[in-house]
Amino acid sequence: MPKTLDGQITMEKTPSYFVTNEAPRRIHCMAKDTKLIVVVRNPVTRAISDYTQTLSKKPEIPTFEVLAFKNRTLGLIDASWSAIRIGIYALHLENWLQYFPLSQILFVSGERLITDPAGEMAKVQDFLGLKRIVTEKHFYFNKTKGFPCLKKPEDSSAPRCLGKSKGRTHPKIDPDVIHRLRKFYKPFNVMFYQMTGQDFQWEQEESDK
Repeated sequence: MPKTLDGQITMEKTPSYFVTNEAPRRIHCMAKDTKLIVVVRNPVTRAISDYTQTLSKKPEIPTFEVLAFKNRTLGLIDASWSAIRIGIYALHLENWLQYFPLSQILFVSGERLITDPAGEMAKVQDFLGLKRIVTEKHFYFNKTKGFPCLKKPEDSSAPRCLGKSKGRTHPKIDPDVIHRLRKFYKPFNVMFYQMTGQDFQWEQEESDK
């Protein structure tokens, strides 16, 4: 980590920290006052997105439907498969709360980061004690990618969009598998909402589809 001067904030991003058992203890030992930001999204969508990324690198892997179940006839979800296990947010958060108070963790909604990026970034800036410099004028929605892009209003340089690995088209998944996954995640989602004091409304979002 680079040295941080007074008045500076040093940021570092590694998605796997949240699901790595040793990470909370190690980070706490290094800097117990660290503020943590976790971006979460509907775990069903997250699992399919995870699979889509892997599929792009390893086209020979089995279908999502095959990997998602230990026994499809009995409807037994394979929670040891990382694409599914990562979305059991309550399980991972329990580990972090042994070392960090909830006040030091900000949960950002992956869905709202797409529909209202400025609103979510306002929360991030407030959490970090920064002035709200990044606002609506810094974003525009890229219809091709399906994500907002970042632009500098005072600058004519090209906007920065997410790379080629983001915004891939998801494969079509059997609706019965989606339904079973939603049922599997529901109690964990409810537990996560209770632990964080935030309702991410993933069930509402699914019933709207």
